[in-house]
Amino acid sequence: MFSGDYDKALAALILANSAKDIGLDATIFFAFWGLFLIRDPKKFSVEDKTQYEKMFGMVTPKGPEELPLSRMNMSGLGKKMLEKMMEDDDTPLLSNFLQEARNNGVEFFGCQLSVEVMGIKKEELLAEVEIITAQDYLKDALNSNIQLFI
Repeated sequence: MFSGDYDKALAALILANSAKDIGLDATIFFAFWGLFLIRDPKKFSVEDKTQYEKMFGMVTPKGPEELPLSRMNMSGLGKKMLEKMMEDDDTPLLSNFLQEARNNGVEFFGCQLSVEVMGIKKEELLAEVEIITAQDYLKDALNSNIQLFI
């Protein structure tokens, strides 16, 4: 999950939850902007960060519900419209799909390089997130039957 967009994160979590529903293992490797999906909004910290990391952290999404749409966000109006349409169709919000993935045992991996570059501390992420290298994730991906890049 490279994207930090609400709709793309929604697609990734729907696929991961659907995989678990049919008995498949599912893992998601989060890199760069995708890390914002697994950032715990209650655990944001500026402690032990550089000035750039502090500033960057303050202006970036602090969790799933702060993610913008990939297209037609229109300063947040497009996202509000999508959320209303989802509500009208009794579709759960992104945070609900994320909680379902956590409950279903979807494995979450954070990219070590991305975490370091973005100035995000492990403590700011959801408890289930394991920080690994891209090489480690690729070794895992080599043993899988399906890989998707979002």
